[in-house]
Amino acid sequence: MERKMRIIPAIDIIDGKCVRLTKGDYNTKKIYNENPLEVAREFEDNGIQYLHLVDLDGAKNKKITNYKVLERLAAKTGLKIDFGGGMGSDDDLRIAFECGARQITAGSVAINNTELFEKWLLTYGGERIILGADFKESKIVTHGWTKRSEKELIPHIEENVGKGILYTICTDVSKDGMLGGTSTEIYKEILETVKVNLIASGGISSLNDIEEVLEAGCEGVIIGKAIYEGKISLEALKKMILSGAIS
Repeated sequence: MERKMRIIPAIDIIDGKCVRLTKGDYNTKKIYNENPLEVAREFEDNGIQYLHLVDLDGAKNKKITNYKVLERLAAKTGLKIDFGGGMGSDDDLRIAFECGARQITAGSVAINNTELFEKWLLTYGGERIILGADFKESKIVTHGWTKRSEKELIPHIEENVGKGILYTICTDVSKDGMLGGTSTEIYKEILETVKVNLIASGGISSLNDIEEVLEAGCEGVIIGKAIYEGKISLEALKKMILSGAIS
């Protein structure tokens, strides 16, 4: 039976608006829509079932900030939302889940407060907590990509899979927003080493890139700027979904 991969468009939020950054640099902010609900509904109208919602203000403030956007999107669409950005306390998680997140993505806390992260895994389970493993030159980066740790990418994922993680979103910061292709070889290396549901993120720029990460064995792929800049049309994604190649 042919394996399907999930298509997961991204909506990044600053001041309640849909934006994109380049390489995680807040100074490169470009606003695409002041109403994220319009964007989410357009995704849903084209057969998309999933959404990666990122609170960029939260990532910078180290606490959930744009939870009202999450609440609105969860209430007004049927999209299955994973929410990240600023997940640093029990309250942040509680608010995210109460506002309708199906899963949350936590990155910085898995480095800086392993005890808390392990507690979340025990409380909510690996189906609801996604490890955000964002990296630059094989080192994990945190705090909205503003800080570089000494943690190596693959050992970090392996360690957290040992703690119960089932999903990881793996973003190559150097590729993010560049529309120059993604880090397929690194994803292959991860999947040869660790048994995990790997969600590729960063640099996706074409349908060919999507095919590449599917062939590499990724469970999902996050697409952001390529959609907003018209490099990948929602109509093309809809056709792929209808053909049964992806979900």
